[in-house]
Amino acid sequence: MRIEDDIKLDFKDVLIKPKRSELRSRSQVKLKRTYKFRNGNTWEGIPIIAANMDGVGTVTMADSLGDMGLMTCLVKTLGKKDWETLDDLDVDRQLVIASTGTSEPDLKWLEEVYMNYRVANICLDVANGYTEYFVSTVRKLRENYPGVNIIAGNVVTADMTQELILAGADIVKVGIGPGSVCTTRIKTGVGYPQLSAIMECADAAHGLGGHIIADGGCTCPGDVAKAFAAGADFVMLGGMLAGHDEGEGSIIEKDGEEYIQFYGMSSDTAMNKHKGGVAKYRASEGRTVEVPYKGQVKDTVLDILGGLRSTCTYVGAPTLKQLSKCTTFVRCSQQFNSVFVK
Repeated sequence: MRIEDDIKLDFKDVLIKPKRSELRSRSQVKLKRTYKFRNGNTWEGIPIIAANMDGVGTVTMADSLGDMGLMTCLVKTLGKKDWETLDDLDVDRQLVIASTGTSEPDLKWLEEVYMNYRVANICLDVANGYTEYFVSTVRKLRENYPGVNIIAGNVVTADMTQELILAGADIVKVGIGPGSVCTTRIKTGVGYPQLSAIMECADAAHGLGGHIIADGGCTCPGDVAKAFAAGADFVMLGGMLAGHDEGEGSIIEKDGEEYIQFYGMSSDTAMNKHKGGVAKYRASEGRTVEVPYKGQVKDTVLDILGGLRSTCTYVGAPTLKQLSKCTTFVRCSQQFNSVFVK
């Protein structure tokens, strides 16, 4: 046993220090990024991703976000009909990510999807990206799909970020336990403060020509800005994009208000739905909640992008690419005045 006693930070622990700026308006800020991945592919768009979760990573979400230049990581459990619908909608494949686990059935289904539905991006997605089997599966995917952009995760440390990139991942997904419906930290005691994880993993990835996704922990547009400011190349959102029409969930009426159910993909709700129950050897590591119904996702996305542009104007960054170079974080004990927050 050992203790690392240097301070690690989360989004709530910092604010971004304003600086002099030559920008006159938020409209001058460019949010589109162009990335060249280790495999030689080039990607262009606004680097925000809908998480591969029920109620978020749907075909309808991919259609709506694709129109705005954002990505969607499709939930693993989509079937042939969903992929055929995606084809009919003609969604830009550079903005769609196919998810898979590491089991043989998962990888066999991925092969079928790849052969039939023009897959440009694959996300190898597991809760614990620290196993030797996971690394070997990344190598296998790199061999089998040399022209595809491979995302692998989740991890939270620099050493494992480097190992996954050297094994063949173009992008590493960073985050263990920060999500709004994740209970991993409570059930296992395992995790890492998200802002520090982003900083350390981004530094490790960029040194090898790799990229990272900050996955989880964002509760407001300011957190999205902090994730990019800390060095994230992409930011993945679950809870912030839940509760919309595009999530394809049923509206629940309660006390005159409208809600939509949202749950973690390791929750008993998800495992009962997709796996027939919670296996005896494991515990549920997710919660089930009801989030307020929010209508169309476009309004939420515009709010997030507006906040991000405003952040850039506060620090003098004319592009999202320059935000991290213009950022100085200051530690704080309070984010905002909550006197009128119910």
